[in-house]
Amino acid sequence: MCGIIGYIGPRDISSVLLTGLKRLEYRGYDSAGMTINNPDGLATFKAVGKIMELEKKISGRDLAGNLGIAHTRWATHGEPNEINAHPHLDAKGEVAIVHNGIIENYYALKDFLIKEGFKIVSDTDSEIVAHLIQKFHNGDFSESVAKALELIEGTFGLAIVQKGENKIIAARRGSPLVLGLGEGEMFIASDVSAVLDYTKRIIYLNDDELAIVEKDSYSVKNLKGEEVNKKVHEIKWTLDQIEKKGFKHFMLKEIFEQPEAIINTLRGRIKEGKIKLSLDLNMNSLKRIIIVACGTSWHSALIGKHLLEKIAGVPVEVDYASEFRYRDPLIREGDLVIVISQSGETADTLAALREAKARGAKILGIVNVVGSTISREVDSGIYLHAGPEIGVASTKAFTVQVVDLLLLALFLRQEKGLDLQKDIIRNLETLPEKIREALGQSDSIRELAEKFVNCKNILYLGRGLNFPVALEGALKLKEISYIHAEGYPAAEMKHGPIALIDKDMPALFIATRDNTYEKILSNMEEIKARGGEIIAVVNEDDKKVIGLAGSIIKVPSVSCELTPVVNAIPMQLFAYHVADLRGIDMDKPRNLAKSVTVE
Repeated sequence: MCGIIGYIGPRDISSVLLTGLKRLEYRGYDSAGMTINNPDGLATFKAVGKIMELEKKISGRDLAGNLGIAHTRWATHGEPNEINAHPHLDAKGEVAIVHNGIIENYYALKDFLIKEGFKIVSDTDSEIVAHLIQKFHNGDFSESVAKALELIEGTFGLAIVQKGENKIIAARRGSPLVLGLGEGEMFIASDVSAVLDYTKRIIYLNDDELAIVEKDSYSVKNLKGEEVNKKVHEIKWTLDQIEKKGFKHFMLKEIFEQPEAIINTLRGRIKEGKIKLSLDLNMNSLKRIIIVACGTSWHSALIGKHLLEKIAGVPVEVDYASEFRYRDPLIREGDLVIVISQSGETADTLAALREAKARGAKILGIVNVVGSTISREVDSGIYLHAGPEIGVASTKAFTVQVVDLLLLALFLRQEKGLDLQKDIIRNLETLPEKIREALGQSDSIRELAEKFVNCKNILYLGRGLNFPVALEGALKLKEISYIHAEGYPAAEMKHGPIALIDKDMPALFIATRDNTYEKILSNMEEIKARGGEIIAVVNEDDKKVIGLAGSIIKVPSVSCELTPVVNAIPMQLFAYHVADLRGIDMDKPRNLAKSVTVE
């Protein structure tokens, strides 16, 4: 959500900034802009829409200068227009800022500045930062920034330039920022991908840290002005890993990367029939698990609840991270809080983590992005190793989250001294091949998508472990195809949603064989009796469902615990093909962002 890139060095400044912005496009945005600090002052350009509109604005201009900042904005305060686009400048045009996050005391600060004679021209909360810095300007750039930040409540990732200063200042609280270290050049970005064209040496800023960046040096301080020593991280993955590799969209590429993603997450974690996880857990004191997550990660958490209770015998609660800290949660001795986030930067999940930690809970993280804020703040954790996920709609991260939750359940059972179910471990090791088989249905699923591409609503139904898969399937369809879809427990369908059933309201059942199979058949009969159109995901050798469903998607048989992973594949492919047939760029669906860094 929003993207920041800053550069100081000898390269063509506009080219570096535009390249960085393009690397950040996947985060979602509605406008873009840049400021270049040149000998004549701060040259600022903004455009509504895609980055190509910004390129048109600067085309043919001589943009001399050796430092600058740029931004892609996803609107929170104020509609998408050029005035509200970043960068924002103070009234004198001497300070320019780009900002990710939300300033919670914006209205109070705005009133304060207006009374001081400052003129606010945009509808954004971000603009006031530039005015505050100018207000405290006393000849020391970094000191004026620090004084301004003392007044700000809320979250920020900031990059700031000032006329005549050969440095960029970056500051972070709750919204990710990294420094990229080069030879005679430096970078600032909200995401590592924006700087990988130039360097793999990265420093992650922590909350309430301020970096002063010059072309040959940098220093990091806390907001009290104290120097902070920072570790330099060497990034292992490459830009090639985030290219499409011949696929039409990143989302399709990532759907087809799932066998390899699962191989990577399993690598080294099953040895001689044992589960190997480096976790600091005391099973003797563990009484309850609370999982907090958002969106797709919340769906994997619901599956994790089933697996952890069934396999490890530990009671589990699942909470929306966005609701967790607002209900005054009861944290007791012996509670373990698990936070799940693909990006490791999800604002709601990070806030829940901090709330739980403040109440004395031990925290375990399940994240994909190495070095992310959540990965640094948890007590211990499990990396997904799914590789970069660029498509806004999460696919491979979801299935790998489920696999890692199953590994955790097996690990906890093992730590309790109980026998491991060897058939589950054997099935885990063959899971990548089963997923390849499911991916082989892509063409036939596209044919099915053609049949339903113009429908207005779809009901997704599942039971037990596969109810969350129904939720996830419905989420995928609505977020990338803009078709209204709802996931329901199949048995709950008759307690309300059945009133919607007619020939124009298809119902997609997850009907693979498990202990709820016969019940699912009865639920399908209820839909058929009311003239509803039925789509069914079934095992390859299923004969019973054929007479009930008008459309069939076949998947390979796996053990019950792994059905959510295999059954998620047709959910993802169906949503993808429907969106593609509707002409939608599902890598950048409207109003959505990959990393949700505001509450």
